[in-house]
Amino acid sequence: MEIDRAIRESTDRRLQTKYQNAVYVIQRAFALYEFEQVAFSFNGGKDSTVLLHLLRAGYYLHQGKSECSNHHLSDDAHKCPIRTIYFESPCAFPEINSFTYETAADYNLQLESIHSDFKSGLEALLKEKPTKAIFLGTRIGDPNAVGQEQFSPSSIGWPPFMRVNPILDWSYRDVWAFLLTSKVKYCSLYDQGYTSIGSIYDTVPNALLSIADSSSTKNNFKPAYMLSDGRLERAGRNKKLALKCDNASLNNGVIGISLNGSFKASIIIVGDEILFGTTEDKLSGALCKKLNAIGWQTTRIAVVQNEIDSVAEEVEQRKSTNDMVFLFGGFGPMSSDVSLAGVAKAFGVRLAPDEEFEEYLRHLIGQHCIGDRNEMALLPEGITELLHHKNLPLPLIKCHNVIILSATNICELETQWDCLFELPNVPLVQLAPFTLKHLSTTLSDVEIAQTMSQLCLEFSDIYIGCHRMSRVTPSIINFIGKDKSRLELAVKKLSSSFPPGAFFEHKCD
Repeated sequence: MEIDRAIRESTDRRLQTKYQNAVYVIQRAFALYEFEQVAFSFNGGKDSTVLLHLLRAGYYLHQGKSECSNHHLSDDAHKCPIRTIYFESPCAFPEINSFTYETAADYNLQLESIHSDFKSGLEALLKEKPTKAIFLGTRIGDPNAVGQEQFSPSSIGWPPFMRVNPILDWSYRDVWAFLLTSKVKYCSLYDQGYTSIGSIYDTVPNALLSIADSSSTKNNFKPAYMLSDGRLERAGRNKKLALKCDNASLNNGVIGISLNGSFKASIIIVGDEILFGTTEDKLSGALCKKLNAIGWQTTRIAVVQNEIDSVAEEVEQRKSTNDMVFLFGGFGPMSSDVSLAGVAKAFGVRLAPDEEFEEYLRHLIGQHCIGDRNEMALLPEGITELLHHKNLPLPLIKCHNVIILSATNICELETQWDCLFELPNVPLVQLAPFTLKHLSTTLSDVEIAQTMSQLCLEFSDIYIGCHRMSRVTPSIINFIGKDKSRLELAVKKLSSSFPPGAFFEHKCD
């Protein structure tokens, strides 16, 4: 068959693997269900066009197993006369409609047009003709893909059928690699700059493909397959955004923050090396100082094992009680690098391939990153945002209010912090910084304990604590707060409660 031959003769290893996996899913479905019990949802778009030709290849190979003895397959085996569902909408582009009907005729698809919404039409269709499985062109980046697997039962409230998603793990780049390698026809709109097609009311050519031509008043666009960043394929889809200026929207999903209140952060370090005492954590202390300088309070520093469950448990507890959670360590290609898997589990999502992050890794790692699957490019599905900055070799990873920092030393932390603070989509709001005052005294803890307790009650808005460098050195009294006048008053009250010279200013590092 021409599709199978074209892919197998290609030098694109990634495409070959994606093709083989997808065809395996299709053959598996044909083995599980009778051909009359399966259907194909076709909408004329690029994803369903890919799926159509994968179905043809899968059906051809499936039929070949049972007819290999005579080496002559029927014409149907080359065309795959599968029952095909098309939800025709009055809002669809004419080019989509014409391409769909032409394609159905070319490949002998048993096309059934439905003129209602997807759910109602499906309920009526399944009552008329029992269907156990439907092939869908769903991909990871699609809004409805979260939580789906290659075989996923229909959602609660929908008619029962098995959703079969052969191209679930395909990227935008994979789709176009297949279409161009196979040399099959696709809707003409894709050659006019459309990269993701919805209705005529919410779809325009992708501005990223616009061709500047001063001699013409008409905008020209490059074809869809020339879009370099597949994550931007929906840039031509107009979204109706609620222009509601509240704290949640301003802070990109961080709920319950008052700009006039106190922001809280936690720090999680993933590292067995620290727990075994073979290395020392210096990053958390440095990050605490940076948070303190912008008026944020660090509520917890936790060191956890290189175990998915340990990471997930800590992240789950901290993300709901803190405005921001910073996570260090456990990020890389080693089996012990489980931070991303732990974050995904904490949010109840799975890890999924991210095309853009994989491209960054390929540029950074070069020939050491060859193959069809890069485990480092698997990111928490549906909740990941890549934070780009020109001074970072790799974008940082943000999952709602959890930020994964890749710094391994203070210098790298400095760079990443500065970049974070410059990014507009990270809610590191600058608040009034904490004022710090430190006093030293040779008085014993017993002598100052009662006075300290009274001060803590009177100045509840100020942290007043005490520590020693050793049992034979002076005690260091710490005053930390945002109201400088209140802090100075607390210091004065402590000093005046004891003989002159009992306390002197201490300079901390």
